[in-house]
Amino acid sequence: MFSAAVAALRCPVCHEALRLREDRQRTLACGSGHVFDAAKQGYFNFLTGKGTVFEADSAEMVAARYRFLDAGHYSALAGAVARSAAGSLQQPGAVVLDAGTGTGHYLQAVLAGSGAAGIGMDISKFAVRRAARLNQESVNLVWDVWRPLPVADNAVDVITVVFAPRNPAEFARVLRPGGSLIVVTPRPGHLAEVAERTGMLSIEDGKEERLMDSMRDYFHAGTSKNLDVSLALTGSEVADLAYMGPAGHHLKPAALDELAAVEGSVATTAKFRISEFARS
Repeated sequence: MFSAAVAALRCPVCHEALRLREDRQRTLACGSGHVFDAAKQGYFNFLTGKGTVFEADSAEMVAARYRFLDAGHYSALAGAVARSAAGSLQQPGAVVLDAGTGTGHYLQAVLAGSGAAGIGMDISKFAVRRAARLNQESVNLVWDVWRPLPVADNAVDVITVVFAPRNPAEFARVLRPGGSLIVVTPRPGHLAEVAERTGMLSIEDGKEERLMDSMRDYFHAGTSKNLDVSLALTGSEVADLAYMGPAGHHLKPAALDELAAVEGSVATTAKFRISEFARS
């Protein structure tokens, strides 16, 4: 599975095909001599040169996300994404690209029992470290999804984007004809019961329409499903929930301590939309 994922990659410098070096374990190289060694945690950092101007999630934010997801709070979502992807992963040699893979929990669910190869990308090296431990047979890359993807044309069968940036033009380029793009977004009212006390951003109206508009030039909209998940969270889990998302970049340690000190449980509802797209 690892070699199948490597075959789909392209060098981020010159765009030539990459191969595994026989003389050095977990080293990728292209014909022009660009070489990428795996970090000791098993991931590859493809962000060469200027890197990225975007703020990546910190190690502490990633740890909060890992604790929250590993506790199973969003397991119903992971299962729903896996079921949506399954129909496009029947053929031998299928490849999944998880854009904005985070800690790798959703990619793990999609790959389980499928026989497919996986590529996980995230801008945060701290997230990709976690993902590489969770999905050891996948290729896990530090990469900015807003840049041209280091993936060959028509090379992947499924792209998953769970609460992550979307690059429609590049997704259309790398997705095979007949493949599926699966996008998960929050719906209005998502975690509303805890959003105000944690400083999380509310979900504005019209988000679904903007998603469809951004995809229209490259994809046809397919099935769209809503999923509601009822949660009962401890104070520390509420703190992790706040810290693992965009609001985490602005939360102070004192605010997190205050959230974690809440006694009893906090009831809230996660409201997701799972949208499927096919290439135009």
